[in-house]
Amino acid sequence: MARNELRPILKLRSTAGTGYTYVTRKNRRNNPDRLVLRKYDPVVGRHVDFREER
Repeated sequence: MARNELRPILKLRSTAGTGYTYVTRKNRRNNPDRLVLRKYDPVVGRHVDFREER
């Protein structure tokens, strides 16, 4: 498998509706579902859920 196939680059978009994003990689073999992480959104000024978008 190519490097980009196994660990694709993905965007995590804020659920607060601010449009703020984080960029990360994930292992598609270990985590086939969409990723949800609780991270800091500087626009809102607090921690919110960030969901994977494709």
